[in-house]
Order: sequence, then structure tokens, then C-alpha cells
Amino acid sequence: MRQALTSIAVAAAALLASAQQNVFQAPESLQSPVVNADGTVTFNLYAPAASEVVVNGDWEADGGRCPMTSDGQGLWTATTAALPGDMYTYRFSIDGITTIDPANPYCCRDVASVFSIFFTPGEQSDYYQVHPVPHGTVSAVYYHSDAANADRRLMVYTPAGYEDSDRAYPVLYLLHGSGGDETAWLSLGCAARILDNLIARQQAEPMIVVMPNSVMPTTAAAGESTDNLDFRPRLTNQIPGAYKNGLFETAFPEIVTYIDTHYRTRADKHSRAVAGLSMGGFHSLFISANYPEMFDYVGLFSAGVDFSNVDTTIPAYTDLDTKLAAQARAGVALYFIACGTADFLYPLNRQLATRLTAAGLHTTWLDTPRGHLWTNWRRHLMTFAPLLFK
Repeated sequence: MRQALTSIAVAAAALLASAQQNVFQAPESLQSPVVNADGTVTFNLYAPAASEVVVNGDWEADGGRCPMTSDGQGLWTATTAALPGDMYTYRFSIDGITTIDPANPYCCRDVASVFSIFFTPGEQSDYYQVHPVPHGTVSAVYYHSDAANADRRLMVYTPAGYEDSDRAYPVLYLLHGSGGDETAWLSLGCAARILDNLIARQQAEPMIVVMPNSVMPTTAAAGESTDNLDFRPRLTNQIPGAYKNGLFETAFPEIVTYIDTHYRTRADKHSRAVAGLSMGGFHSLFISANYPEMFDYVGLFSAGVDFSNVDTTIPAYTDLDTKLAAQARAGVALYFIACGTADFLYPLNRQLATRLTAAGLHTTWLDTPRGHLWTNWRRHLMTFAPLLFK
């Protein structure tokens, strides 16, 4: 009996040890990243068997590439140049193998890649932080789409005080880009924090923000649909039946009707805005053009307005200039276009602005530095939201 009990104890100890091995604990003395007082950022990694380690991030300095040096005892270190206040993503390349920072518990997913994140202090990034202000509520909501014959998920931000009042609110419909989903504006775009802080500082009107999933063949973000973990996120043009087919644009009134019947909205044109980044900008262009009586505010952020691969026989995309002229006659309070000057889509957005002007639509333009990046789209939202519903 004693031998049997001893065997059980040994087996239990081995099982516990095995389970604990699944929970990685970085050395308590190792911190990474460290945001220094001068705006530089230091990364630390313990990798004694590595021969080359590089930090690759989305900051502008040195092209976001920061080689690390070893102390000869397995500790690798690198420090960036001073970085402007923003949210940044990065990963390590260890002898050619890409991985997140094991000492940093804060991560986000962009399309199919996972990145570690950090913030540097500054005026812009201050809006991305949680402050002691009244906070809105974010809900994951399913609406039924007759067009897709499915229940589809969207995220809804309601401003602080919504639950405790009988007030009706205007609505911003905020659309993601290719490879994104209904969670992208929250995790990568910091939309809820931006709105909390803008509203608390009385820089924007309290509003509902609706963030739909714009990829019609899918019903929800990766891992949140009935496909569960079988679906692998990828760019929308790689998903059969998902890209530039007009289905999302044509069916968009389903979302508006659902929101107006399930939330206290001001259900009129002057109280609705539609905006999006990249593919979402393409969607916003055609949604607002096809439904000119629905939206008084339109925002295109680095809009994916390459029409060379658009089938103009699809009803949603036919006669765009005629539709834009009708939209101009119906009236638009604000037509806002923003793009990074280094963005590959910058020339196409400039061409679109000229086309809109020719159709009678006055545009408000915002140039921002750099390229096709979340650092720009967060800034575009911060500029666009205060202009709404005045």
C-alpha cells in the first residue's frame, strides 16, 4: 500500500510539474519594453542560444528595425530613437524566427499576425489611454441579415450615461479594412478609448458607434463564428465571395434598421455618419452614394479606391458619377477624406477628391504623414469624430 501511495504521489507531482511548464514565467527582473523618460524605448530578451536578434516594429525611426546586442550571458538589448507619442506594435526575429515579446503580456492581432504592443506618452497617445472619466459600454451584438441568411455580429459602443437616460443619440457607423473584422477598431484603433476621452473633454458629441463585420461570407471575427478555430483570418480578397461584390454595400440598410429599432437613436440623416479605413473607405464611398438620404457625414480614411478591379455592372457600383451627383443634390454636411502622404493610395484618393468635386460634393481633406498604418487611422478618427453632428 505504501509503495502504491508513493507511486501516486510521484505521478501527481510529475503531472503538476508538467502543467506548470505550460505557464511561462519571464524572469521577474527582466522588463520589456521599457519606455524611457526621453521617449526612447528599450527592449530586453533572454535568449542564450540565439546568434542574431532584431526588433521589428511599426515606428518610423530606422524603418522600424532595431538590431539587438548580446551581453555574452544570453541577455539581448536594444534601444530605439525617441518615438512620438503613439501606440506601437512590434515582434522579435530570433535567428529568423518571428515571435512576440515573452516579457510583454500585451498583444493584439492584425489580420493573421499577433504583435506585442506598447504606448509612448504624447498628446495623441493620451487619447488612447484609460483615464478616470465616464466610460461607455461596448457590446457584441448579433443582427439577422436576410441578405446573408445568417445572424451576423457587430460591436456597439454606447456612450457613458446611455443606460441611465432616455436620450436619443446620433450614430457613427465605423468600418474596418481588408483582413479586419468587427473587433479591429477596438483593439487596433482604440476607438472606445478615443470616444470616451473626446466626449469627456467635450470635444465630440456623445454618440453611438457601430462597428460591423464587413466580410459577408463570415459572420463574426476569427474564433467567434460557428467556424470556431477552423477559420484562419486573411485579407478579404483571399476569401471567396467576399471582395468588391457589392453585397455588403447593398445590404447595409439592414444594419441601420436593426440599430434604429434596438437602440435609442436619432433616426434621421443628419444624425448618421459612415466612415471606414482602406476597404472600409471603399465601402463608405459606395454605401453613402447608393443611399444618399441615409447619411449626412461621410469619412474616407486611406480609402481603397482602386477602381481598376471593380465590376461596374454590379448594381452597387454602376453609374458612380450619377450617384455622386444625386448625393450632392441631397446634400452632405461633411465629406471628409484623410490619407497619409506616403500611403500607396494617396494619389487615388486625390483623384477621387477631384471626382467628388466635379460631382458637386465639397470635400474636407486631411494630410497625415507616413503610410497605410493604424497610426494614421487612429488620428483620422480623432479628427473626424469632433466634426460630427454639429
